Amino acid sequence: QVQPVESGGGLVQAGGSLRLSCAASGTIFSNNVLGWYRQTPGKQRELVASIAYSGTTNYVDSVKGRFAISRNNAQNTLYLQMNSLRPEDTAVYYCNAVLAVRRGDAYWGQGTQVTVSS
Repeated sequence: QVQPVESGGGLVQAGGSLRLSCAASGTIFSNNVLGWYRQTPGKQRELVASIAYSGTTNYVDSVKGRFAISRNNAQNTLYLQMNSLRPEDTAVYYCNAVLAVRRGDAYWGQGTQVTVSS
């Protein structure tokens, strides 16, 4: 299985925006609920947003109203639009198939670093 490839992170001031992208194989993408995760040093990886193949979305409370997850099924690409960024959003962001993560057999990519300065 090929790992996802995340991109689009960077350094941004508080209140700014970033758009993350994730390129994944058809195996990971097709008919799967996909999610964006984030991790900071010493903490467990956290699921912040997920999207079903149908487009139904879910968000953790801390990002509701600020982040928007979307997917392009034809291009096997996942996105995360992040607005009104806060310093506490600083983390490495990863994408993956939610069920594979829950089963414990997901292959992780390198992630993309998001740093929000105050």
